[in-house]
Amino acid sequence: MSWKIYDDTVQMVQRRFQYFPDVFRWRGRHHRVQSVQRCWTVARRGWRGQIERHYFQVECAEGEFELYQDVRDGTWHLRRARLAPAKVPWVGQPATASQ
Repeated sequence: MSWKIYDDTVQMVQRRFQYFPDVFRWRGRHHRVQSVQRCWTVARRGWRGQIERHYFQVECAEGEFELYQDVRDGTWHLRRARLAPAKVPWVGQPATASQ
């Protein structure tokens, strides 16, 4: 699995301890955070003024996500994701070697 960049806006539905992402909505689906693997803050001066973002690398059942909160705007974004392969339901009988 490799990272894919999205840079989409997400809706933060619920935060843990009023800081860490807990449940977010991305492309119409809710994702529950199972663990926060890493968090860091980036503060720098950009062409639009001061930029401050809180980044969170989180793990959900659907894969790993890198989210950030734009502190100035109060918005949340999905920077990139490493999605788990889709689980395909097994249909039919498994083949046996003795046939």
